[in-house]
Amino acid sequence: MNPVIGLDVAKGESQVQAYLERKKPYKKSFKVKHDLDGLASLLEFINKIEDISGERPPLVMESTGHYHTPVVQYFEEKGYLIIIVNPLISYKAKSSSLRKVKTDIIDANHLCELYYKEDLEPYKRRGIQLMYLRHLTRQHDNITCMFVQTKLQFQAVLDQIFPEYSKVYGDLYSDVTLKTLQAFPTSEDVLNTDIETLMTKIKEFCNSRSLQWANTQAEKLMTAAGQNPFRKTLYSSLALSLDMFINMLFEYKKHLSMLEYEIDVLAKSIEESKIIRSIPGIGEKIAATIISEIGEIERFNHPKKLVAFAGLDPSVFESGTFKGTYNRITKRGSSRLRQALYMAVKCAIRDCRKQKTTDEILPRNKRLRAFYDKKREEGKPFRVAVIACANKLLHWIYALLNNKTSFQDLD
Repeated sequence: MNPVIGLDVAKGESQVQAYLERKKPYKKSFKVKHDLDGLASLLEFINKIEDISGERPPLVMESTGHYHTPVVQYFEEKGYLIIIVNPLISYKAKSSSLRKVKTDIIDANHLCELYYKEDLEPYKRRGIQLMYLRHLTRQHDNITCMFVQTKLQFQAVLDQIFPEYSKVYGDLYSDVTLKTLQAFPTSEDVLNTDIETLMTKIKEFCNSRSLQWANTQAEKLMTAAGQNPFRKTLYSSLALSLDMFINMLFEYKKHLSMLEYEIDVLAKSIEESKIIRSIPGIGEKIAATIISEIGEIERFNHPKKLVAFAGLDPSVFESGTFKGTYNRITKRGSSRLRQALYMAVKCAIRDCRKQKTTDEILPRNKRLRAFYDKKREEGKPFRVAVIACANKLLHWIYALLNNKTSFQDLD
């Protein structure tokens, strides 16, 4: 016999269907909760399958973000083989039927049938460190997106209260800038204060700078207040919103700083991250994102599989004598890995000075820049050339991680 258990995973529960062998389902499908009692009852059912078939059945389920995590953790500790299927593969298999019917019971059956039809690879657990690093980098990206949105909302409110304030400081979102604005949110507040008080406050907010600098900023602030078209805030709600957004910006900056510290400390303890950072143009944050998204390189037995995982492989369309010549990348893999590679390539091919004291300009990564220039000379548009470089970079990363060696650039 060749038994298998199909699990259609949902939030908090799974639909279970067992097969003893191909086209031989065992009993009716049923649901189990993702708590200890529910998983224990599922284990008892699996033990019955083992007794009947004489073999330990693998567990097949779709990748569902985090809903399948309790099931994976529970049965992985008990030594069961777990197969996590890409939803695209299972969707294609279900679409092959002429009947358009979708239920949890049918989905669980389809997963069992897919096990017999396809050569599915077993689930390979990521290391604890890499898993933790992936959570940190993803959380950093999510908070960065919220931080950017809050900046835009803050700027919109500031334009309705004190638009001239943006001319006072070089960085509108620095701590001293936000603290000064929180203390003097309107031009009326500034004009009703003397220059000495403004200077003292600014020096207090940025104690590392000189008193002369604080006096200069106070004069700029007074000038900006005099030129501001809004003497008073028309709506009190705008002042409340401004204060709220400033507090949110401070909180986001604090959390991002904590996450960056944690990412930096953890990445430095991972050998793979050090190897990737040896490639010119890849910094600590990008290296941490790349290695956390890839996981163990042993999961991929060929560089093309890693390229497909990143969604950088070209889509191919051929039918009869027709062959498509304009093929986009599939974008079916990890979007975060793809974005990190794109940024790494842009940093690597960018020109920079050899030393601050000289005017000699050299690319950060000579090998990648030479490949990029070659593609551009062939007539490839900028984005096409960058994607080709990202593909090349991923092949390098695969080779470096497999051989555990550092990158060697051109002299």
